[in-house]
Amino acid sequence: MKYLSTRGHPDRKRFCEILLEGLAPDGGLYLPERYPQVDQPTLAKWRELPYHELAFEILSLYIDDIPADDLRAICRRTYTEAVFGSRVIVPLRKLEDGVYLEALSNGPTLAFKDMAMQLLGNLFEYELARRGEELNILGATSGDTGSAAEYAMRGKKGVRVFMTSPHGRMSPFQQAQMFSLQDENIHNLAIEGVFDDCQDIVKAVSSDAAFKRKYRIGTVNSINWARLVAQVVYYFAGWFQATRGDTERVSFTVPSGNFGNICAGHVARMMGLPIDRLVLATNENDVLDEFFRTGVYRVRGAADTHETSSPSMDISKASNFERFVFELVGRNGERVRKLFGEELPANGQFDLSGDLSFGLARDFYGFVSGKSTHADRVATIRDTYERFKVTIDTHTADGLKVARERLTPGVPMIVLETALPIKFAATIVEALGHEPERPARFVGIEDLPKRVTVLPADVEQVKGFIATHCG
Repeated sequence: MKYLSTRGHPDRKRFCEILLEGLAPDGGLYLPERYPQVDQPTLAKWRELPYHELAFEILSLYIDDIPADDLRAICRRTYTEAVFGSRVIVPLRKLEDGVYLEALSNGPTLAFKDMAMQLLGNLFEYELARRGEELNILGATSGDTGSAAEYAMRGKKGVRVFMTSPHGRMSPFQQAQMFSLQDENIHNLAIEGVFDDCQDIVKAVSSDAAFKRKYRIGTVNSINWARLVAQVVYYFAGWFQATRGDTERVSFTVPSGNFGNICAGHVARMMGLPIDRLVLATNENDVLDEFFRTGVYRVRGAADTHETSSPSMDISKASNFERFVFELVGRNGERVRKLFGEELPANGQFDLSGDLSFGLARDFYGFVSGKSTHADRVATIRDTYERFKVTIDTHTADGLKVARERLTPGVPMIVLETALPIKFAATIVEALGHEPERPARFVGIEDLPKRVTVLPADVEQVKGFIATHCG
C-alpha cells in the first residue's frame, strides 16, 4: 500500500514512512492511493472477532511494511480489557428506539482519542526501536488529544512529546490530566491564544523541512494517517453490534471539530461498510456545518472562535477536512493545493457551492450536518438523565441533539460518545445539579502539582523551546 499527498506531491510512501512524518513535503495530508474493499463474505467472517483481531484485519489492509505477526502482537497488546475496561472494548448501548451510544471513552484518559493514541504509542515505540532512532512529537490539543497522547507516550523509549494547548481554554479536569504529568519526556506548552493558533504552530514547524529533519519532528494530531486509520476500526465494531445481517445499513452521528473522527467514518464507508448517513454535529463553532449546508468553507479568527461548554470542538480550521475535499474534487491534488494553500490563506474561505462536486457530499458520500448550542446540550444532558438515567458529556450531547434531528425510519443511528462527563463537570452540575461520577484514579487530580510552560503564539519561541529540550 502506497500513500500520496492531498496536494499532489509526486512521491509515494509506505506506511512506516508516513507514521513518523506527519505532513507531506508540500504541506498536504497523506491518504492511501486506494481504499481496500471489504465485501459481504469478509464482513461475515469478521463479525465475531474480538476487537484486537478486528483491528489487525483492518489495519493489515493498510500496513504491509510491518510483519503480520508483529502487527497482530501490537494490536493484542493495545486493545485489552485492562486498558479499556471492557472485553468488547467499545460496547454499544441502546438508548431508545433507533438510537444507540457507542462507548469510546473507557481508556486511560476517558476520551475517544485513547482508541487511536494507545495504538500510536505502541507503533511509534516499535518502529523507532526497529530503526534505532528517536522522535520528538509536536502536537496541538483543544482538550483530549493532548492527554491521550501524553498518557500513550509517557515513558516510551525514544519519544519526547511537546504538546501545545490554548492557555486557559480547557476544562480544569483536562488541564490537570496533562499538566500533572511529571514524566521527563512530556512537555506541556500553554499557548496564549486559541486552539487554531496551536494548530497553526504545529503546521508551521512541520513545514520547516530543515528544522523538522534536524530535530526529528513527528505528529500525533489527526493529520497523522495512523491515528485516523485506527479510528476506522470502531465504526466496524459499532456496525457489527447494531446489526445482524451483513447488508443492514446504519448511520453514525459524530461530534466534530477537526473532522478526524468523522473522516474515519468516511474511510469505513469508502471501504464498503454499509453506512447510510454520516451526520456531523458541531457546537457554536459551526464552520463545518456551514460548509455542508452552503458549500462555503469559512474559517474564523481567534476573536470569532467561541469559548463553549464543549471545548474540544472549539475549532475553526478543521485540519482533516482537506482529506475529504480531496475526495470531493475527484482527488485533484492541484485543485486542493490552490484551495487550501492559496485561496484559504488569502481570503479566509473558499466556495464550492457552485461546483458540481458539492452535491456529492450528501448524495454520494452521505454527509449531513447540524449544530448544537449550550442551551441544547444542557437540555439534552438533563433529558437523557431524566429519561434513561444515563449521564453524557457535553460533546456527546451535541451529537445526540443533532442525531435526533437526522433519524431515518428503520435505520439505526449510532452516536459516538466522545468523553466521560467528569471531564466537563461544571456543565453537568448546571444540567443535573450534581457532580458526575469520577473514576477513583482521578480523585484530587486538580490539586496535583502542575508542570507547564506558558508561551505566546509564536512559532520561533516554540522552536526555541524544542531545541533547548532536545539536547
